[in-house]
Formats: sequence, structure tokens, C-alpha cells
Amino acid sequence: MTREHEDLLGLLTEVRKRLLIPARDLSDEQAARRTTVSELTLGGLIRHLATGERLWLEILRTRDGSLPEGMLDTAQYSMSETLSHWLSAYATAAAETDEYVRSLPSLDVEVQLPTTPWSPPEPRFWSARRIVLHLIHETAQHAGHADIIREALDGANSTAQLA
Repeated sequence: MTREHEDLLGLLTEVRKRLLIPARDLSDEQAARRTTVSELTLGGLIRHLATGERLWLEILRTRDGSLPEGMLDTAQYSMSETLSHWLSAYATAAAETDEYVRSLPSLDVEVQLPTTPWSPPEPRFWSARRIVLHLIHETAQHAGHADIIREALDGANSTAQLA
């Protein structure tokens, strides 16, 4: 594993931790509650990111542009099951992503992206590096959403809970 692998996975680990701070000490009912006009909930965000990591890992492993089952399923943004279920699923997906990325000799590996309704007509390719950067971006963006949702729930915020 290179220094770049370590740096990118280290940053991904940090943003994952930031995302999970707002979920601390919540009941399933709180995790499923909408607190703004948005449909997003804390449990739904964690479900989406657990699902997303699993799907992006499949894309990275296959590299052939096939569309993973469930990638276009918008139900992944709502909470089903329990919060502990999705926290466990997220931890498992994160560990599998990290293990696979660590196993790559280079982050220059090219991966054909699946065709989606919003894709251009020609095939697109990302490096493994770009996929990890996408996971960092997506997780950080949703960590901000999680902060807002949690603060609207009960006034708690990530800054006060960093420890």
C-alpha cells in the first residue's frame, strides 16, 4: 500500500467518523424522523452511505461498467430496519471498501462507470483514486446534512460532540 492509499483512506475514515457523530445516542424513532422540508433522515443518510459504499465497491471490483443492482433505488434514502442495523451495515461496507482499496497496487486502476439515466452516451472511466475521492466527497456532504438534521432534532451538534 502506498502513502497515497493511506492518506486517502485516512481522510475517508475521518469523514465517516464525522458523519456518525450526529447519530450518537439516538433512538430508531429519532433516526427516522424528518426535521426539515427535506425527506432526509439520519437513519436514511446512513442507509444511503452504507448502500453507496457497497455499490461503489462493486463498481470498483468489476470495472466493467455494469450497473449494480439497487444503484438507482431511491428507497436507499429512507430508513428501514433499525439504526443499529444500518450502523453495522455501514461499518461492514467501510471495512470492505478499505480492505479492497488497500489491496490495489495502484490507484491508477481504470474503472468503467455504469450507464445511468444522467450519464453521457459514451462510456466514462474513473480511476480507483477518483472513486475514493467521490466517496470522501459524498460522505462529507452528507455529514453536513447529518449535523443539520441532528441539531433540528434536539439541539446537539457535531462540534460539541467531537470527542
